[in-house]
Amino acid sequence: MKRDFQQQTVVITGACRGIGAGIAERFARDGANLVMVSNAERVFTTAEQLRARYGVEILARQVDVTDEEQVQALYQQAFERFGRIDVSIQNAGVITIDYFDKMPKQDFEKILAVNTTGVWLCCREAAKYMVKQQRGSLINTSSGQGRQGFIYTPHYAASKMGVIGITQSLAQELAPWHITVNAFCPGIIESEMWDYNDRVWGEILSSEEKRYGKGELMAEWVENIPLKRAGQPEDVAGLVAFLASDDARYITGQTINVDGGLIMS
Repeated sequence: MKRDFQQQTVVITGACRGIGAGIAERFARDGANLVMVSNAERVFTTAEQLRARYGVEILARQVDVTDEEQVQALYQQAFERFGRIDVSIQNAGVITIDYFDKMPKQDFEKILAVNTTGVWLCCREAAKYMVKQQRGSLINTSSGQGRQGFIYTPHYAASKMGVIGITQSLAQELAPWHITVNAFCPGIIESEMWDYNDRVWGEILSSEEKRYGKGELMAEWVENIPLKRAGQPEDVAGLVAFLASDDARYITGQTINVDGGLIMS
């Protein structure tokens, strides 16, 4: 279903690849003014491709979402360019995989800084503009590990469970200004992050009896999904577009799984 976001400003972090790029394409197709954000230069190329394909206005920025001053400047620039901020999608995220007793403390701290503190910083800055507008939508990327932790990634599970807590807390605090705050938990989605997951989890879980080649571990896990396939970025983008739309104006504080039925809770 196509939703009309013309004249609306949508900010997306982690927008240059994977789920973020899929979300950006969906909103570009639906006519939004986009603010595409990443810590990688690739965001400028992705933005140019969408601009050429859909003819929408796009502001692309290279930003570290853990840096308070950079995040503040991002939302100020977005407001100055488009005059309003209607939707902010906190999607930037990173993962590492390691044995708990070998994991460096800096890895633990980095994952929490990007995945949790970065979400909070972006929500805080976006909400300042939304409060003045008396409306807006904040949408946060959690994970299946926000529901259920998994082996070799305690830091990632902690960071994504934290996103759900932030979402529920802000939903209550921002409700008087008609600002909705929701989250989603993607499962196995075909992306560069899942290429990394397949490779590194596969290396750790391999044994002399069974060694996982490229794609084999992911394929094995996909067999446990009731719908029997990995997700695509557009599967996630459809849900996000709904949560950002007026059709979802009475939904707030919710976290929705988008994982083919892998986790049913």
